[in-house]
Amino acid sequence: MTTSRARIETVIDTVEQRGDVLIFDLLPQAGTLPPWQAGAHIDLFLDDDLVRQYSLCGDPADRARYRLGVLLEPQGRGGSRAVHDRVRPGATLAIGAPRNLFPLDTGHRGEALLVGGGIGVTPLIAMAHTLTHANQRFTLHYVTRDPVFTPLLAREGFAAQVQIHDRSQPDTPRFDPHAAIAAAIARNGGASELCVYSCGPVGLMDAVAEAALALGLTPEQIHREAFSALPVENGGSFEVLAAKSGVRVTVAADEPITAALARAGVRVRVNCEQGICGTCVATVLEGEPEHRDEYLTEDERTDQIALCCSRALSPLLVVDL
Repeated sequence: MTTSRARIETVIDTVEQRGDVLIFDLLPQAGTLPPWQAGAHIDLFLDDDLVRQYSLCGDPADRARYRLGVLLEPQGRGGSRAVHDRVRPGATLAIGAPRNLFPLDTGHRGEALLVGGGIGVTPLIAMAHTLTHANQRFTLHYVTRDPVFTPLLAREGFAAQVQIHDRSQPDTPRFDPHAAIAAAIARNGGASELCVYSCGPVGLMDAVAEAALALGLTPEQIHREAFSALPVENGGSFEVLAAKSGVRVTVAADEPITAALARAGVRVRVNCEQGICGTCVATVLEGEPEHRDEYLTEDERTDQIALCCSRALSPLLVVDL
């Protein structure tokens, strides 16, 4: 089983190059764009076999356009290069409907502390817009060595609630998650009134989560961008049987199931290779998966698996391929 996704045709409007980041707006080619909520991302269909996911960084209340910021990653898998090569004003681009793995806790009425590292600030900009419209208190910490979003943030109505931690300046102190969270707790009279959202390098998100827990926040108050799967590591080998083809293969401890199946001649279409798009989802007939994706719901995980990133807790997995 693979997951099909409807495509929405868009026209590229304004394009702004800031260093290695391309900031651009998408308008609907016809009709209107689907509504979205802060934290959402969309698929960009860049080629027949090249689909990548990027966070929306505009104002969710603006129904006329989607805004994206894409960092050029020379050592990446080609998606960001394709975006930078293809995106021009007036060109068309097919996208998928917004999906949200990083939503705001709409039931929380205390302060939100937003921490964005580098390009990870993009979904937090959308959150800042939403919180501003809702008259909710927040502080946005932008931690970066290349402060390309600083001019954009300075133009927003919430600019006074943004703190820039510019690592490109040698005399700038390092961002201290413990100090930032402790200050927010003091402003709110206790840890129970605070929610923390972080997106960016794993080391930064880990440091934010560790500081929050140490200062008395509960796991439910700590949110992070789940925009990549857990790495394929720290596990043993296991076997996968593709039931329809009869192929049985050993999956090494450091390889994806898709790669092992490909070695044996069973091709599974993959796009994101991070467990967030659903292209490689298959039905599990026997065995116990170890889910490492961010796509499947808990109900779907009872009998499905994302083959690009997940593992097995049982010696054998039988999948419907």
